[in-house]
Amino acid sequence: MTRPNRRAPWRGSGTARAAGLLAGVAADALLGDPQRGHPVALFGRLARALEAWLYDARRARGSQFAAASISLAAGPFAATARIAHERPVAEAALTATATWAVLGARSLTREADQIRQALEAGDLAGARLLLPHLCGRDPASLDEAGIVRAVVESIAENSSDAIVAPLVWGALAGPSGLIAYRAVNTLDAMVGHHSPRYEEFGWASARLDDVANWLPARLTAALAAACSPVVGGRPDITLRIAREYGPRHPSPNAGWCEAAFAGALGVRLGGSLSYSGRTERRPELGSGPRPVPADIARAAVLCRAVTAAAAVLAAAVAGQLG
Repeated sequence: MTRPNRRAPWRGSGTARAAGLLAGVAADALLGDPQRGHPVALFGRLARALEAWLYDARRARGSQFAAASISLAAGPFAATARIAHERPVAEAALTATATWAVLGARSLTREADQIRQALEAGDLAGARLLLPHLCGRDPASLDEAGIVRAVVESIAENSSDAIVAPLVWGALAGPSGLIAYRAVNTLDAMVGHHSPRYEEFGWASARLDDVANWLPARLTAALAAACSPVVGGRPDITLRIAREYGPRHPSPNAGWCEAAFAGALGVRLGGSLSYSGRTERRPELGSGPRPVPADIARAAVLCRAVTAAAAVLAAAVAGQLG
């Protein structure tokens, strides 16, 4: 007589993956990022070494670099997940570890709050020193209003990149999806920008990031609208502003997140900014006043609400797909 498989309900329902996603979100909220040996930093060093070996200012070589980097990051997790799939507790633990490693919700809001405190204390120089921890803009020429805008826009964009998107890919593909997404996003930050060195070599990394974030960015906008009442916003207005202003942004994804946060907070984002000495003029997003330091705290509250909603949704999807 065939022995019944007592673990089948766990495996079949996706409970292990769902539990791991929720546990990973909780671990990030309680512990934040690892202080030493952060997996993303380790991956960055590995990718830099691989870049030095493979670099050639051609798209084909950049595509090889992206494929090799992502495979090296996600491959071991995919193999381990295949083994752990037969052991629900192990699968949940692996998913939780991967989720904690790639999520950045606590670090994002903590760094934003430190900048807010510096601004409210009148320490503009201190706020400028802290800003590079959050985004890549040139802080030296920014006044208080420019720093506030940069922080709120970074919270909005990273609510997708560092929170919603990893959870989406974790729900769809488990631990290997989490790690592969973080590798794609990290490569985009490293080589996916416009410069003489990376214009062609970073093309594949930038396009992969656009594809990987297309759905999460729009989901982030929808979640920001749903959660907007926690900061005094209205879901219908938030969605309208996201749909109206989001497509105006030069990025196919970031504009949706920034416009949704602008609508929920009732502020106006966008305008001129400077990266690495290069000035860009971006369209304005929203129709309210420019944000003030207190709006940084409100953006952080909205980010936390979006994180909680995304965690519940990802767990539900993982359970259904299982």
